[in-house]
Amino acid sequence: MAVLVARQGRELQRYSASTGGRIVVGCIPYRVRGGGGECEGELEVLVISSQKGHGMMFPKGGWELDESMDDAARREALEEAGVRGEMGKVLGCWHYQSRRYQTTYEGIMYPLRVTDELQQWPEMASRKRTWATVQQVMEGCQHCWMREALEELVARHAKPQSAL
Repeated sequence: MAVLVARQGRELQRYSASTGGRIVVGCIPYRVRGGGGECEGELEVLVISSQKGHGMMFPKGGWELDESMDDAARREALEEAGVRGEMGKVLGCWHYQSRRYQTTYEGIMYPLRVTDELQQWPEMASRKRTWATVQQVMEGCQHCWMREALEELVARHAKPQSAL
């Protein structure tokens, strides 16, 4: 069994030419429960806690120089939430203010249809993961840009599978 380790450090981080802040890439891990087809069941999304143990968010982190954007989103899903899956087309790009630093980040999100939920993952000691309904996340997520990304995923879910 291979040991998975989360990347750390900022040496390979990409920075936005427009904002000067980091470019952050993430995903919304999801599954569909019930119904006869992919677009007929209830959409559930996997949320994680912050490393401090509170809040409700989606896996995300810095896009590094040695990886593609979608590879970075897959890596963050694996490191922070312990899931793998099928990546869809980008949901969009948002600008948001860092809570820690006086800078604006670019956040790019993808949908990730979960196919594998690992029992052990790199950040399992510092994060909790929970499956939730869209309504629960809309009410509990403090990040406006993440709620907007979820709204985009919900809109795509109502369309044929090829749109995801």
